[in-house]
Amino acid sequence: MHASEDQILIRDAAESFLGDVSSSAAVRAAMARPEGHDPEVWARIRSELGWCGLAIPEALGGLGLGAPELVLLLEQAGRHLLCAPFVSTVCLAANLLQQVADESAQARLLPLIADGRLQATAAMPATPDWASSAASLRAMRTASGWQLDGEIARIPDAGTAGLLLVLARVDGAAQPALFALDPSTHGLQLEALPTWDATRRFHRATFTAVALTTDARIDAPARSADGLKRAAALAQLYLAAEALGCAQQCLDLTVAYVATRQQFGRPVGSFQAVKHRCAEMMIRIESARSGVVGAAQLAATAADTTSLAMDCAMARVLTLDTQFYCAQEAIQLHGGVGFTWEYDPQLYFKRAQAGSHWFGTADALRAEISEALLS
Repeated sequence: MHASEDQILIRDAAESFLGDVSSSAAVRAAMARPEGHDPEVWARIRSELGWCGLAIPEALGGLGLGAPELVLLLEQAGRHLLCAPFVSTVCLAANLLQQVADESAQARLLPLIADGRLQATAAMPATPDWASSAASLRAMRTASGWQLDGEIARIPDAGTAGLLLVLARVDGAAQPALFALDPSTHGLQLEALPTWDATRRFHRATFTAVALTTDARIDAPARSADGLKRAAALAQLYLAAEALGCAQQCLDLTVAYVATRQQFGRPVGSFQAVKHRCAEMMIRIESARSGVVGAAQLAATAADTTSLAMDCAMARVLTLDTQFYCAQEAIQLHGGVGFTWEYDPQLYFKRAQAGSHWFGTADALRAEISEALLS
């Protein structure tokens, strides 16, 4: 793909900004904060840069761009391990609203996200099917609206969000219903979870007789099935772009290290075996980048949801494998210091490990792709 001038500007601006505010020291400082991110950096992303409205239509207060531009930004976010509720707000919540919510909810909530006034989040399932997050949460009709009971195992950045989107099963309905609620709603308890990757915070949400008004249900049932599938495909694509950036940074860190590390009186990077391993990392990264760019281009067209889901799943598989391979190679080629706290490869390895369970493992995605091809 030949990037347009606007796309190059978006990529370069993201690289420059994140290079300043999401350095190695800044990431470690953000990880140590109670909220898991620097509120000043997040405020700049929301208001000064306008990133939250990048893929939201202009009619709803956004910039009216799409997946090709968003993946460029997310690649840089992954490369710099951005600690901010950007993925939860934009790639999960805004994505769900655009694909599943009714027009009234979109008109009410998307402009608030686009101009940075609202931080939102949604469940991040461990399977490729977003509807699976509704399996343990039940919605029952009441005289005044709805009642939610059950739990959601994993919601990113729920501790600082102003809006929570949840999918719940409704008796007799083929598809789950989408609800929007304030995280401080009575009966909802959020429990912070210990995480292997401290650059992204997760909470478990427990619902005990949570009473909601009728208008809290915001899905458009007629397009719920297709919308959920399309939203999940786009979420996989966005996470793939982030993983691609992580893999690229693993290569960059490794090349810089082996160029200066001396062994037997010469740089480690001059040894043929090391060169071959770095070259293999680069080949895998470029292959994964082609998959991500291709899926993003397809998402920008009026492609049918089945084709889009297939391409996004393949892009996600490629980047999952590449991210893990490059992270473990970075640790190996850094020698004994590769997994020490002072060096960065261990942070990317932890992200690769944790991220391998978001929206389905590589094996689960391969099974889904195989089933689609065979059927």
